Amino acid sequence: MTLRFVGIDPNTGGGGSPTVWVDEEQQEIVIQGWDLDPARMAEVASTEWVMGHTVGIPKGETPVRVPFRFIPILREACDVAERSGLRRADEAG
Repeated sequence: MTLRFVGIDPNTGGGGSPTVWVDEEQQEIVIQGWDLDPARMAEVASTEWVMGHTVGIPKGETPVRVPFRFIPILREACDVAERSGLRRADEAG
C-alpha cells in the first residue's frame, strides 16, 4: 500500500493524533482518529442511523473521532484524492 500523507492535527504535541492519508492505489482516504468512549460507542452501535440499515458496527469497521479543527485537512485529503485523477471502474462515466 502506498500512502500519501496529507496532514496531522495542527494541535498535536508530538504524540499520536488525528492524521489523514490518501491511498491512490486502493482509492481510499485513510483516517487515524481517537477511540470513542464506551458511552459513545454504545450509542453508535445501537442506533438505526439509516432506515432499514443493519444496526451495529460491522466486523472490520470502527468509528473514530476527529476534532472540528481537522476539517480543513479532511477537505485537503478529498482534494488530493480528486486531483489524483483515479476513479473506480464502476464510477467511470
